[in-house]
Amino acid sequence: MNATQELLFYDRYESRLKREGIYGEKPLRWAYETMLGRLCLEGVIKRRWFSRLYGRWADTAGSAKEIAPFIERFGVRTDEFIDDPPTFRSFNEFFYRRLKPEARPLAPGEKTISFPADGRHFLIPDLSRESHLYAKGQRLELGELVGDETLAARFARGSAVLSRLCPTDYHRFHFPLAGECGSPRLINGALYSVNPIALSRGLGYLLENKRRVTVVTRPDIGEYLFLEIGATNVGSIVDTCPPGASVARGDEKGYFRFGGSMTIIIFPEGSFAPAPDLATQSAGGIELYARMGDAMGTLSS
Repeated sequence: MNATQELLFYDRYESRLKREGIYGEKPLRWAYETMLGRLCLEGVIKRRWFSRLYGRWADTAGSAKEIAPFIERFGVRTDEFIDDPPTFRSFNEFFYRRLKPEARPLAPGEKTISFPADGRHFLIPDLSRESHLYAKGQRLELGELVGDETLAARFARGSAVLSRLCPTDYHRFHFPLAGECGSPRLINGALYSVNPIALSRGLGYLLENKRRVTVVTRPDIGEYLFLEIGATNVGSIVDTCPPGASVARGDEKGYFRFGGSMTIIIFPEGSFAPAPDLATQSAGGIELYARMGDAMGTLSS
């Protein structure tokens, strides 16, 4: 990917390819596509203290003045909000806003699996093989990603759906399937961007980023994994679901504070049948835009 290449995704609702409007595109390209930028990336930008400073700014009263311009620039739908924009006391309060339940209805069906978040989604149908994830020939090293080789072995030939949240998206994430929520395990790390501008250079950024891994158990498929990946300028990952809770599909699991971020859902081999448009676009190396609660696929077992 070069500085002139557009970032395209397929919009499920408009049935067409669209260009992604990137919040902070120029700084991102400078940091990941120039020599000086990469030096600053390694020395400063990826450091947790850098993102904490940005997060503290997003918690200040002064940051609230950025809300209205942000809404206007990116066309954020305020009619979906539970709270009116003028009531947000900081940019972060706007960023992890709650939505009206009717704004994200759950797709029907007993075996339906829902998207866990708003965003651009990509399917890896077999984690043991290479995929066209952000660049040709890349492979997600599962053992490094989950930080547990024994756990990784149970999902070695499973499938995964990566959901990339942009700063313009709704930033709460939800369970795609019912089950019993385990305790999230934190793997501390750096905070690289999860934008394709960065990830096209190598998936190693995901393996180094701060992340949480949660095992969700259910009787029919045994268990699935729910990962939350931090990124540059993410203030923190907040889990709102207590460990050990029995959860329904669509229940809130948590939210990201300011910044782009990602969730990854990992299924055991043979348990997940992806939605046709997710499978088709991912096979062509294109992310699919869809909203939380919409159908990601179905259980195949």
